[in-house]
Amino acid sequence: MKKEIEVFDYANIIMKAVKSGVLLTTKTEDKVNSMTISWGTLGIEWGKPIFTVFVRENRFTKSQLEKNPEFTINIPLGDFNKKILGVCGTKSGHVSDKIADLGLSLEEPNSISVPGIKELPLTLECKVIYKQKQDANEITEEIKNTCYPQDVDSSFHGANKDFHIAYYGEIVSAYIIE
Repeated sequence: MKKEIEVFDYANIIMKAVKSGVLLTTKTEDKVNSMTISWGTLGIEWGKPIFTVFVRENRFTKSQLEKNPEFTINIPLGDFNKKILGVCGTKSGHVSDKIADLGLSLEEPNSISVPGIKELPLTLECKVIYKQKQDANEITEEIKNTCYPQDVDSSFHGANKDFHIAYYGEIVSAYIIE
């Protein structure tokens, strides 16, 4: 059961949750993958409600979004198992099935092909309508040094050498899984 919501009525809850971590879920063929994110924006662009996610170039999630430009944002409400964010923030979907490993419950989507996650019930269904790679020349040196040090290997968890691609997702459905 789902309770449809007006997304901007929940803007404060959504953005507070992003700061602590929410899931970005993708799906290609039969592979559903969730990645913890703590960078994202909620807003309006081109007269449409938008949730923008930032995905590093070498992440498995990026390859998923390139194959299927749809995603859900899965936001906790109340108490939840924090292990979900820990596992989804440290394991790669390239080598593990985080959904199965965590025993997460998938919720059939309303408008896209990517499911929601019942354990993080506030759900935004999004279709990518624009994407753009960050221009390293336009990022301040302070932020580059803090968030993109170039003297590290970028092949392991926590690696942060590579830049992000911004995916602007039009929010086509928003609800709370009950």
